[in-house]
Amino acid sequence: MPKMIFVNLAVADVPAATRFYEAIGFVKDGRFSNERGSGMTWSESIHVMLLDRAFYATFTPKRIIDAKTESGVLLALSFDDRAGVDAITEAALAAGGRELHDPEDEGYMYSRAFEDLDGHGWGPFTMDMAAAEAAHAEGAA
Repeated sequence: MPKMIFVNLAVADVPAATRFYEAIGFVKDGRFSNERGSGMTWSESIHVMLLDRAFYATFTPKRIIDAKTESGVLLALSFDDRAGVDAITEAALAAGGRELHDPEDEGYMYSRAFEDLDGHGWGPFTMDMAAAEAAHAEGAA
């Protein structure tokens, strides 16, 4: 089995969360979806499980945060170019998400940030790795 990541997110409304994630480019995987959760695929190795808060609670004895008022994780997705970063962010906003700050351009990296319907933070970005390495080498000198 290849290395994969399955990010589990507690959501208030599974159908609404599913529609949001479909609107930003994820694909629902019916094999891992039911009334308590939706398995959403981003790529062959990246998956997000949208789990009803009660079902999510069966996996941990810890208090489940309200991601609208507390931060538990920030998730980043890489893109080949600015257009991809802008497209997913604009799709998120059109689907009811909230932009967290203005676009950031470091020269070698361009990023934006948005929250889903439940307040989970996503940071799409694109980066020129050679330029980033050069910038960090200059800063260390």
